Amino acid sequence: MIERYTLPEMKAVWSEENKFRKWLDVEIYACEALAELGQVPPEALAEIKEKANFDVRRIAEIEAVTNHDIIAFTTNVAEYVGEAGKYIHLGLTSSDVLDTAMAALMKEAGRYLLVRLEKLKEALLEKAVEHRNTVMIGRTHGIHAEPITFGLKMLLWVDEVERSIRRMERAVDTVSVGKISGVVGTYANINPRVEAHVCAKLDLAPAKLSTQVLQRDRHAEYLTTIAVIGSSLDKFATELRSLQRTDILEVEEQFKKGQKGSSAMPHKRNPITGERISGLARLLRGNALAAMENVALWNERDISHSSVERVIVPDSTITLDYMLAKLTDIITNLQVYPENMLKNIDRTHGLIFSQRVLLALIEEKGLTRERAYELVQRNAMQSWRTGESFRSLLLKDGDVTSLLTPQELDELFDYNYHLKNVDLIYSRFGL
Repeated sequence: MIERYTLPEMKAVWSEENKFRKWLDVEIYACEALAELGQVPPEALAEIKEKANFDVRRIAEIEAVTNHDIIAFTTNVAEYVGEAGKYIHLGLTSSDVLDTAMAALMKEAGRYLLVRLEKLKEALLEKAVEHRNTVMIGRTHGIHAEPITFGLKMLLWVDEVERSIRRMERAVDTVSVGKISGVVGTYANINPRVEAHVCAKLDLAPAKLSTQVLQRDRHAEYLTTIAVIGSSLDKFATELRSLQRTDILEVEEQFKKGQKGSSAMPHKRNPITGERISGLARLLRGNALAAMENVALWNERDISHSSVERVIVPDSTITLDYMLAKLTDIITNLQVYPENMLKNIDRTHGLIFSQRVLLALIEEKGLTRERAYELVQRNAMQSWRTGESFRSLLLKDGDVTSLLTPQELDELFDYNYHLKNVDLIYSRFGL
C-alpha cells in the first residue's frame, strides 16, 4: 500500500533486480582486481565481463534447492559465463558480497532521502517567508501563552529539517563502507587490494577492520537516524493536526474535490495524512530498536541480523521516503486561516498580556516581584472565571490604576511588542 506512493527510484533501489545487480558488480570488480594480481587470466576476465548476467526467477529456483542465496546467485551467473565462471567468488565469503552490496544500496537509498529532505525544506521555507508576519497565539501545555507568527513555526521546522539533513549525511557516510576480507576478516584467502578495488568502484570506503561482517553499529546508526527524522515528521504532523481541530482551525490539510471524510458524517474533514505520518513514525522507531538488537552478534559473526535487515532496511527507507513526500505535499497545499488565528488570540480576553503587565509593575513601577505577581494574578484568575476583559478588570483595580495609567495599559496590550525580534530571527537564516 505504501510502495505505490513512493518515487519509482526508491522502489527500484530495493528491487530484486537492483540487489542482484549490486551483487554482480561486487563479483566482477573482485575479478578485475584478481586479474591485476594474476589470479584470473585476462581472457577469463574478458569473458566474465561480457557474459556475466543473472535471472531473478532462475536464482529463486536454485535457492529453493540450495537454501543459500549467494550460492544460488553464483550458480546462475556461472550458467551465463561458462568455464570462466570458476573464477567468480574466488576467495570471497558470502558476507563479502552481501555486506558490501548492502552498503551500496543503503547509500543509494540515503541519497534519495536527502533529496526528499531538501524538498521538504524548500516547502517549509516558502511557508515561512509567506507567513513571516502572520500573527498567531503561541501555546504551552496546550494553553495560550503569548503571540508568535506562523512563519516562525515553519522556520523552526526548517531548522530541524536542516539538522535532519546533516544527520542523514553522516549516517550515509557511516554505512558507505565495504569489506572483502574473507571468513573472519583476516584476508587469509583474498588480497586486501581486492577490497580496495571493489570499494573504489562502488564509491565506498574499505573497512579498517571487519570480521566476517561489517559491524552492525553502522546499520543501527543509519536506522536510528531514519527514526529520528521520522519522529520530527511526527512532531510536525501532530502540530498541524492539533491546529486543525474544529475549536482551533488555524490550518487545515487540503481537502480535495470528491474527497470524503467519513462514511457516516458528511461534514467531516479529517487530517488523515498527518495521522498516517504519525502512525508510520512508530514503525520507524520500532525498526530502529530492531537495528540496535542486531549490533550484538556471536563472536566473528552469526546470522541473527540477516533476516531482520531484509525487512527493516528496505521498509524503513521506503516508509520515510513516503512520509517525506506526503508531508511535503501537506505543507505545499496547507490551508492557512490568519483570521482564525486573530480570533483565537482574543479568546482569552487579553490574558496573554499578563507578563507585560507584570514586568511593567516590576521594572517601571518598582514593585517586588511577589507583589506585582499578586496584583496581576488575582485579576487574571477573575478573567478566567468570568470571561471579563483582563484589561477592564485591571482598570477597575485601584492598586493597579494607582501605578499604571489607562494609556500605559493600552501600550502593554499590543501584540506587536512580542514580535519585535522576528526580523532578527529570520536574519539568522539569511532571510
